[in-house]
Amino acid sequence: QVQLVESGGGSVQAGGSLRLSCAASGLTYSASSMGWFRQAPGKERERVATIYPASGGTVYADSVKGRFTISQGNAKNTVYLQMNSLKPEDTAMYYCAAATIGGGPSASAYQYWGQGTQVTVSA
Repeated sequence: QVQLVESGGGSVQAGGSLRLSCAASGLTYSASSMGWFRQAPGKERERVATIYPASGGTVYADSVKGRFTISQGNAKNTVYLQMNSLKPEDTAMYYCAAATIGGGPSASAYQYWGQGTQVTVSA
């Protein structure tokens, strides 16, 4: 079975940093794209960042450009989201997702999801 497990969330002050990790099993060498999404209460789930393992290319939401970095571990079974200069509006549940075909900004394009890890940023 495919499993994605996020970790690294927590509560930080504005301007602080966190690094989220996503440990994936069952899809090594098969993901066409992996992404981080977030969802705050009452809001739609939105794409934060995407990485395309085949090319190493990355895409970021405008709201996090220059602050967040998505990357893969050397073993290619882990994806990270380094979050710097955190703002209160970054507060959300963060989810790791994988797409075996396609991918991109839409959550509906991803077949596998982690359980989420909470990020809370205080002013």
